Amino acid sequence: MSTTELPPLIGQSPAFLALLEEVSRLAPLARPVLLAGERGTGKELIAQRLHFLSARWDRAFVQVNCAALAETLLESELFGHEAGAFTGAVRRRAGRFERAHGGSLFLDEIASASLSAQEKVLRIIEYGEMERLGGDAVLRVDVRVIAAANVDLPAAADAGAFRHDLLDRLAFDVLTLPPLRHRAGDIPLLAETFGRAMAVELEWDAWPGFSRRALATLQDHAWPGNVRELKNAVERAVYRWGDPQAPVDEVRVDPFASPHRPPAPRPRAPAAGAPPPAGATEIPDAGRPLDLDGALADLERRLLHQALAANRFHQRATADHLGLTYHQLRNRLRKYNLLHQDG
Repeated sequence: MSTTELPPLIGQSPAFLALLEEVSRLAPLARPVLLAGERGTGKELIAQRLHFLSARWDRAFVQVNCAALAETLLESELFGHEAGAFTGAVRRRAGRFERAHGGSLFLDEIASASLSAQEKVLRIIEYGEMERLGGDAVLRVDVRVIAAANVDLPAAADAGAFRHDLLDRLAFDVLTLPPLRHRAGDIPLLAETFGRAMAVELEWDAWPGFSRRALATLQDHAWPGNVRELKNAVERAVYRWGDPQAPVDEVRVDPFASPHRPPAPRPRAPAAGAPPPAGATEIPDAGRPLDLDGALADLERRLLHQALAANRFHQRATADHLGLTYHQLRNRLRKYNLLHQDG
């Protein structure tokens, strides 16, 4: 990407346009930013946009995925190291913070960083100071930190897995990226863009578009993987279709769907004497009466409610999660008076 090129962001839904407006207001401020959102919602693209719309646009934009590196390696990557700091450190190495001096550093999946690394990041944000691993020289760095997480960081902090003080500093402002199911109007636009690009890659003479049936399939899916999952599905549909003269009419949303799919792993049997899992229905001792119908109904009701909560009370996503059709789910929710559950 050139220093004058903004990352491509596609959408026209109200939720998406509101996010871009927030980004434009926040970008000029040299303050930390926290991006929250599900996987595949475009956090990296938003981080790039925050950088390239700021006064730092012509300086380095450096990024690191905190979940992709082991604890010791992550600290070496972020803060650098001196020769001899650890086995294999034969020469001094500058870290990502040094390389981002004057620019921006994007810390993706920051919830995966160790508490030790979090403490050092906090020091840099507060004082602009750091030390390389194995060194005692204090280095000054000027870096705008943009962090991202796909988990509830306040809950992680309450559980002791994330530093409250770092969360306070990162959360100068928090941009929460809308999932694709909350911007469903953008699905045809995104699908058209991804499909056309795939046709170019396949060297088709023209892009035939999608049939109504294919578009309906795309719009009916909940897309738990968001834009990344949609892009994969569209590109897969185009290359499998293979006919540049006719609109793409078949979309396989789930690439694992197959009559030959291996079985799911069986859950491990609980150890002898272990208590039942949380939420499990206990079977009474022999001799005590059991209302089997009532117990099964209670279990089904609780499982439905748990599935709704896990999918943020989005009914189409819940139906996919449970392997039910939308109407089958609605019937079950109606049966247990859960139809209008919203948390």
